[in-house]
Amino acid sequence: MKIIRLLSLLVLVLTISSFTKAYSDLNIPSKSAKFEREFYQIKTYILKTDQQVETTDKYLKEAYIPGLKKIGIKSIGVFKPIKDENDSIKKIIVLIPFSSMAQFLSIDEKLAKDKTYLAVGADYLNTLYTQPTFNRIESILLKAFSDHPVLIPSKLNDPRANRVYELRSYESATEAYYRNKVDMFNAGGEIKLFNRLECNAVFYGEVISGPKMPNLMYMTTYDNLESRDAHWKAFSDSPEWKALIAMEKYKNNISHIDKYFLYPTEYSDY
Repeated sequence: MKIIRLLSLLVLVLTISSFTKAYSDLNIPSKSAKFEREFYQIKTYILKTDQQVETTDKYLKEAYIPGLKKIGIKSIGVFKPIKDENDSIKKIIVLIPFSSMAQFLSIDEKLAKDKTYLAVGADYLNTLYTQPTFNRIESILLKAFSDHPVLIPSKLNDPRANRVYELRSYESATEAYYRNKVDMFNAGGEIKLFNRLECNAVFYGEVISGPKMPNLMYMTTYDNLESRDAHWKAFSDSPEWKALIAMEKYKNNISHIDKYFLYPTEYSDY
């Protein structure tokens, strides 16, 4: 009897271990796991010429990203817009996660002391004002949602040029409606629905500083455009979503939506 009990206990332990590993492979933070909510900076380089793009790409790839990693910042995404024939503006978008505001506030000072960063990035850093390497830099600072507290790099199979990283921005008419929309993602179950449909969400964030407020932003990812369209159809057709948008308490909590379709550069971490 003792041998049978020991074998039964062993089978139970192996079953639990297998389930735990399978769950963790989904890269979904569990409710029991304790994570501090991260901060994110979305840094957009606005460029005009091909030379500006080349110089900024080289700086980001060889100096800035390695410099950030040297001071402990990982999982940095670098993206470019999927071409729109009507848009002549060139952009490079960098998504940087921070474990704390203190880490965010320290990066410029630390990079300024990094001799390798200064040397490798010299062409970009020391350019003359008559030959600027960008038109301007736009920055948005966010804090992760409570139900998705850490950035999760997506694992996609298609070539990078085919991938679709959809960055969405939701504005609300008032701060109260904004808090209501954030609650809809967390307590309302919108994040759970994206997870169930395997939309590969990288982050969800509350904008704490930016040009559009009150505002939240999030990024979902897909192997290609066909996959993106199929996932969003499944989302809009799902009974969970239909039930959610029918709730009176969640009515009118979005006043404006912006959608940006991006693909990762070859030096992006995901």
